[in-house]
Formats: sequence, structure tokens, C-alpha cells
Amino acid sequence: MRTRTLSTTLAVALTFGSVALTAGAAGTAMADGRQNLDITSFGDIVVDGVHQRVFVSDPVTGKIVVTDYQGNVVKQLPDLPGVGGLELSADSTTVYAAVPGGTGDAIVAVDTATATESARYPTGDVDPRHVALAGGKLWFGYGNAGDSDDSGTGNIGSVDLADAEHKVTLNGDAAKPWTAAPVLDTVPGSGTLVAGLPQGSTVQLGVYDVSSGTPTATARATVPGSLLRDLAVTPDGKHVVVASQQPSYHAVYKTSDLTADGKYATRADGDAVAVAPDGTVAAGAEQPFSGPDIYVYKQGGKASVREYEIPNTDGFAPELKPAGLGWTPDKSRLFAVTANTQGVYELRVLNNAAKATTSITVTAPARAERARKLTVTGKVTTKLPLPSGTELTITRKDLDSPSGRKIGTATVAANGTFSFTNSPPAGGKVTYTLSYAGDADHVASSGSDTVDVSRAATTLSISNNAKTYDYGKSVGFTAHLGKTYKNRKVEIWADPYGDDQPNKLVKAGTVNRNGDFTATYRLTRDTRLTARFTGDARYAPKTVAGTVYTKVRVSTAISRQYKNENVYGASYAYFHQATNPLFTTSMTAYPNRRQHLEIEYFFDGSWRDGGSQYFDLDPSGVSRVELGGTHDIGYRFRIRSSYLDGGSNDNVNTTTHGAWKYFIFTR
Repeated sequence: MRTRTLSTTLAVALTFGSVALTAGAAGTAMADGRQNLDITSFGDIVVDGVHQRVFVSDPVTGKIVVTDYQGNVVKQLPDLPGVGGLELSADSTTVYAAVPGGTGDAIVAVDTATATESARYPTGDVDPRHVALAGGKLWFGYGNAGDSDDSGTGNIGSVDLADAEHKVTLNGDAAKPWTAAPVLDTVPGSGTLVAGLPQGSTVQLGVYDVSSGTPTATARATVPGSLLRDLAVTPDGKHVVVASQQPSYHAVYKTSDLTADGKYATRADGDAVAVAPDGTVAAGAEQPFSGPDIYVYKQGGKASVREYEIPNTDGFAPELKPAGLGWTPDKSRLFAVTANTQGVYELRVLNNAAKATTSITVTAPARAERARKLTVTGKVTTKLPLPSGTELTITRKDLDSPSGRKIGTATVAANGTFSFTNSPPAGGKVTYTLSYAGDADHVASSGSDTVDVSRAATTLSISNNAKTYDYGKSVGFTAHLGKTYKNRKVEIWADPYGDDQPNKLVKAGTVNRNGDFTATYRLTRDTRLTARFTGDARYAPKTVAGTVYTKVRVSTAISRQYKNENVYGASYAYFHQATNPLFTTSMTAYPNRRQHLEIEYFFDGSWRDGGSQYFDLDPSGVSRVELGGTHDIGYRFRIRSSYLDGGSNDNVNTTTHGAWKYFIFTR
């Protein structure tokens, strides 16, 4: 049987013509990323917006890793045993690191421009672990880590950065309430320092006025919860947000008296919090399984504007590390440090994390009439409602505007819905895309839907259908195209019978003023000729086909005769009775083809059937047959070789009979 091979051109056209555009796709300005940090533990993270660097401490290995904003490691600072808490100076020139191990405990200063150590301030053997800048001094929480029963000791010390000797003062809180080195945070440039007991069975907080250079406790409280892991002071200095294993939210307390003043709903096992300069809160939870790991809130917001579920790393579940969140000053990125169950630490780069995602769903009719009004509806879904009167840009993509054309705007109603009408001037697949450019609080997004718009039908024909031609004949095939809009081009394709020759383009071009276009094709097999009009904006594609039939070349030669003579109106070969004639047939070659050889004898005024048989052709198309047996004298004989469509082991040509060959036997 004939086979059909879809042409490359048509395959591409069909593939793209049948693509269903996804509606409601939410967009972001940049794709989120992740990079391996090459660390074995995690202490703290700070983000330098001036040099666009991220500093990450690794206590176990004893180093600080420096990355760029894409998470690529650009430098490592070794020989910092136990390095933990980090603090960035207000002018972004220095990162201060608490280094509790090695030959001497110290606060180490790192030059942010060169990522090299620039100074070291010994603290004595007190295990400094957390650092914060306030009131013109660098404060550090020191002491052993304690454990679940709150054993151990801790207090607050300071380094006078303005003093030429960089005087270190210990026991800043004379009441000595801390059973471990307290976690510290403050607002840059302020005189308020907030402290919290890490990992205790209760959550203990303290607030200090350090504007005089000496810490004065202004509030102390034991608040609900346990296992404090991180805290952050809001930019106005009025609140502190706490991340702890319990309760199942990030609690907010006033710094004035540590009374509860709100919460950010997350889930149990809160372990990180970072507050951007404008008050945007990123609250993280230690959740290695399903569900959000990071929630983003506007300051004081009741509902999150963004949620993240950290995807698995190479099949292993990652979890956010305690204190593992950090904002860029402009909120363009949120960095998150994670580790999976195989101990692989990565820096996650979450772009536009402070902006709410928006999903635009577009619904258009499945079908419509060209140049008739249709209605497109849709809805914008977002966790942070769009401003009233927000407009979406409408782009229409069709055969006349394959790259898309802006045709207006649609206004989003208070409930997020929108609708508009349009009369598509072009038929075929018409795609309407609604786009939102984004704003300070929302990422850009778009959504699309496609309408199948009607097109008129044209007429198309191709000549010579069902005709039969000799082998090797070059035949002109004419396609006739009726009325169209702009496209006056047609294609003529030839698909020879057989599975070894594909459908191929013979010629493509523009019809003449009579609508005709002719292509010449040399026939060697039965062939399906197809004329194609690919359509235009107003007329649908059209395809018509016809089949022409092609004979084979066949000839038969007789040999071993002793003479040839023209008698009885034909040329006869004469054989002696004892000679076996040899008939050599040559036929157009094709794999496994055979010829049909038939013999007749003349008796009582007419030719009578003397038998027939198929004989195989060799690969070159030749068959040699010897006529044996007893040869009768006095009779006239004739033979012919034929190709029989279907009978000769294939059907790639039409039935073709060779010429009769005549012979006689004599004594």
C-alpha cells in the first residue's frame, strides 16, 4: 500500500497551529535560582546592597562565604572557627562577624569592597555569637549556647568603634538574666537594642536603651512559645517579630513594653524572619515537607502577599535554616539558605519576593464569525488586590498580525473581573492576550485564549486526475485557485506510490490572472498529486488531490532461433524442434518484483490460451525464461511479459503489457 509522509513544512504548520495557549500564566521579571554554597553548617546571613554581595557564615568549617546576587560564590574567608552572627555597617563598608573559637574569641571586621579581613577585636574568652550595631557601638551577645533546660550563662558586650583602642566592655546587663548568648537586633542608627534567648524552653525577650553607650533595660518579658530561633526589629523600631518553634505563627511585640501586638500567620516551627527597609516581612518555617516554607507580608498585613514552597534538591527535601533569610535593600530579591537531608546547603534567590503574583485567566469563545463582534471575559487573581481602575493591555495575534497588535485596554473591576468586545478582522486562530505590566506591589503577568474564527471557502482543483501515462513521461499538472483575499500562492506536491519515496514539493508559486499555476513532474510510479492553498486571513486553507497512473517499461527479447522471417503479418522467430527458446524480459526494477509471462497458440482461426506463470526479476529488473519440453511443429506461438498491478508483488505502477513476440518450431 502507498504510504504518506507528512512534509516538514506542513508538519510545522500543523504543530504550531494546534498549540493551545495556556491561560492564566503568572509572570515574573526574573526566574528564581539556587546555587550550592559549599558549606557544612549555617550561622547567619547579611546582604550588602552597595556591592551586591551576600555574606554567609559557616561555623563548623569556620569560614564566611561571599556570593553575588545570583548566588555564585565569589570568595571564601577561612580561618574563622565557629563564626556565627553577622552585622553590616550602615554605610555597607564593613561586615562584623562573631568568632567564638580558635586561639582567641573576637569580633572580626571584613572589608566589603575587597571581602578581606580588615580588623580583629579580641573579646576575651567569652564566646561571642551574635552582633548588632546601635548607639555608636557594636554590641554582641556572648556566652555558651545553653540547652533545652536553659543551663549556661550569657550576657551582652560591646566594642567601642569610635575609640582608638576599640575598648571592649562585658556584662552589659548587670541583672544577668541570660542563660545563653542572646540573639540581638536593632534598627540601624537607633539607640534601641532587642535581645532574645535562643533555643530555650521559653521565649525570653529584652529591650535596651543603648543611646548613652551603656545598656539600660527598658522592658523584659517571657512571651508564649519555645525554642526562639530568630528575631527582627521593624524599621520604625516600634516592634519586634519573633520566629520560634511555638506558637504556630510569627508573633509581634511592641518594643516599648513587649506586649503582644499582632502576628503573621505561618505554621509551626518558625525559624527565620527578615524585615526589609520598608517594613515588608519575610517569615520562614522549618517545613521539609508539603506546604509553604516562606510567607511574605506587608508590615502589619493580615494576609500574606506571597508564599513559597521550597522545591526538592535532586529529590531530597530541603528546609529553611534558622535565621536563614535576608532582603536586598531595594526588596528586588529575598535570599534563603536551605539544607536538604543529605547536608547540601544552597542559597535560594527569590526575585520580586515582596511583590504579589497575579494570575490572569482569559476566556474567549471557542468559535466566532469573522468581522462579527465577540466578547472576551476574564479575571485577575492575586493575594493583594489591584488598584481600582487597573488597566490590562489587550494584544490580538492573528494571520494579519502574526507578531501581535495592541488593540486597546480592559479595565479590571473591584472583584478582579474584566470584559471587552472585539470584531476580529482576520479568520483562523486569533489569540487575545491580556497583559499587566506590574507595579511596586505586583509582578507582571499575562494570560491568553484563542478563538477559531471562521473563514470563507475557496475553490481549488488539479488537472489530469485518473489519467494513465507511460513510464518516464513528464507531465504538466495545473492547479486552479478560485477567489481569495491576499494569498494567491499554491503548492503542488507529488507522493509516489511505495514506502521508499516521501511526499515532496514539486513547485510552489503564485497563480496567474486566470487562477492557474502549473508544475511539471516526471512520472515513474502511480502518483498522488496534491494542490494546496495555505489560506489567508479571510479564506480557509484548501487541499485537493488526484491520482495518475504510470506504466512500467517492459520488453522481451527472443534468442536461440536459427532465423527470423516476416510471415502472417508479423516477425516470427524460427526454432528447430530440438531447440529450447530463451525469453529475456527487461522491466522497470522494484524490490521483489516479478513478471507475468503468458503463451498462446493459434488454432482454428484464433489465438488460444497456452498457459501463464510468474517469474522473479533480478535486482536490475531482468528475467530469463527457457521454454522446455516437447515442441509441436506446425503451430504458431506467441508470448508476452506483463506487469500486473498487485499480482507482480507490488502496486506502485499500473498494469502494463509488453508487446507480443511470435515464434514457430520446424524440423
